[in-house]
Amino acid sequence: MLRAIIFDFDGIIVDSEPLILKLVQQIAAFQGWNLTEEEYYRDYLALDDRGVVELLFKRHGLSIDEQQREQLISQKERAYWEAIQDGLPVFPDAAEFIRKVAKMGFPLGIASGSLRLEVEHLLQKTGLREFFPVLVTAEDTKQSKPDPEGYLKAIDGLRTAAFNPCLGHDFLAARQCLAIEDAAAGIDAAHAAGMRCMALAHSLPRENLKHAEWVFENFGEVDFERIVNACL
Repeated sequence: MLRAIIFDFDGIIVDSEPLILKLVQQIAAFQGWNLTEEEYYRDYLALDDRGVVELLFKRHGLSIDEQQREQLISQKERAYWEAIQDGLPVFPDAAEFIRKVAKMGFPLGIASGSLRLEVEHLLQKTGLREFFPVLVTAEDTKQSKPDPEGYLKAIDGLRTAAFNPCLGHDFLAARQCLAIEDAAAGIDAAHAAGMRCMALAHSLPRENLKHAEWVFENFGEVDFERIVNACL
């Protein structure tokens, strides 16, 4: 039975990946490297900033010390924060879908590799913050996707926020939670956490997401009733 939904954030709720791509390309260019759009969406999607920087250096046969890594991350964070002050576009039908499933009684969470400040800011700008009692962000995890840590912590958060046995609610199991993802590594993270996954082809072609239980082009195409019935 489906009882809760946990969303990825970038590339699912807000259309932020083109901006993030540009900033990561700038980091690569600063080192004298070229990062193509194809490479970014294939290999870097779903990684947090730490994972992105470490992979960039690894792909060029180099190690990176903690100080240099943090300098590059801070550079990207400052540029991103400045760019999102007025908000970012929300994917078509995303807000409507979120409001619909919240009205149906599903507790909602977010498991994101972005910083909490960024996620909070953009959710406020979209008017969607009130629907997410649980946010798990980059500061909350030691490993980025495809590691399941973020999803496992989001499930734990929802257990406390909405399914606390002390409040007379039943226990929430991972298999009762649906992840919504746009990246292959995100799907792997959800499965590793014991969840089912619905993927949207916002960032990658559908064939790259076919290991999810359900794949749709966008929120407007989602047959949510079919998903709920399949989870009975």
